[in-house]
Amino acid sequence: MARDVMDRRSFTLGMAGLAAGLTLPLPALAQTKSYTGPNVVLVRFGGGVRRAETIDVAATWAPYLRHVLAKRGTFIPDLRIDKLEGVNTSHAEGTLNLLTGRYLAYRDLSELVGDRLEPTEPTLFEYLRSAFDIPSHQVLLVNGEDRPQEEFFTFGAGDHFGVEYRSEMLSLHRYKLYRTAMQLAEGGLTDEQRLLIEEERAGLLTQDPRGSSPDPSPDVTAFWARWRQSYGDTGFKNPRGDRLLTELSVRAMAELKPRFLMVNYQDPDYVHWGNPSHYTRAIAIIDEGLQRLVSAADADPFYRDNTIFVITPDCGRDANPLAEVPFQHHFNSRSAHEVWAVIFGPGIGKGVIDKPVDQSAIAPTIAAAMGFAAHRAEGDAIEGALL
Repeated sequence: MARDVMDRRSFTLGMAGLAAGLTLPLPALAQTKSYTGPNVVLVRFGGGVRRAETIDVAATWAPYLRHVLAKRGTFIPDLRIDKLEGVNTSHAEGTLNLLTGRYLAYRDLSELVGDRLEPTEPTLFEYLRSAFDIPSHQVLLVNGEDRPQEEFFTFGAGDHFGVEYRSEMLSLHRYKLYRTAMQLAEGGLTDEQRLLIEEERAGLLTQDPRGSSPDPSPDVTAFWARWRQSYGDTGFKNPRGDRLLTELSVRAMAELKPRFLMVNYQDPDYVHWGNPSHYTRAIAIIDEGLQRLVSAADADPFYRDNTIFVITPDCGRDANPLAEVPFQHHFNSRSAHEVWAVIFGPGIGKGVIDKPVDQSAIAPTIAAAMGFAAHRAEGDAIEGALL
């Protein structure tokens, strides 16, 4: 990592520690200002992907990303996750790096509630909704069914904004909460059916033992009602995996008009089962999803010419050919720290940034593009990305 990046981080962390010691509050932000800036779609090209299979021109399994989208704006082929002590190259940690602009900005709740990290610094959702009068249903996080631990990244714990400024969540988990509540309210069930649904719902509710996730807004509840009308109760009709996330996101853009939408793709992580085709096919499916998302934005007057896309992985992967499954990311290897980003839309420059950029710069770049400050982020907005 370049020395100036490390020196800046040391200074920022030192000042943050001083501020914490003096218990200085964040600047007051009035929630009365209407938002008139660009929409932002943040795509976590998730599940951990290597540069070789994503941005290498000859070997990519994501040709739309590499050959089309990378040319629409700023292409950053050398985005790095810093090798600070304690930094893990994994999905939840990388996602929180993107959302907070900080490393290690979480506490581990695994002993209490299983595999769970809770953000301890403000998320982009909170910064945005504190700065502008944007309803919760227009700030959305779309999450995968196999990573329920990321259902709770909608706001952070600590001496900052909190649940009042959260995003709302679209996921199969949240739909099941809606569906089971409706089934129990509608009645007409046998005793056996009711017992099964009650047991299912109780299991879903245990995912958040803190009880800190409010009920969805009326707009999101209506969204789930329409989804149920389309796909029913069985789970056999709706898409699954990352195709489900694409469908949820495209529908949300049409029906809820989010100003800030984060899509947490995840399926490349299935390579842990040992089959490389699980990984490469999943990359191709995300690439197909990107085509649908961008096409939906380009076709909708609400999004056309007024939407910035930020596409970047949560973490990289190991390139060790001697490993039994040479696609890991838990060993803190160099390639697991090496990712990339593509940013395009109004107010974004065009070209390639040919120097290393730190992952902590993504959040302040989004903040600057949308017109607010991510006060506690470690990094700065990416030089050359914003016009």
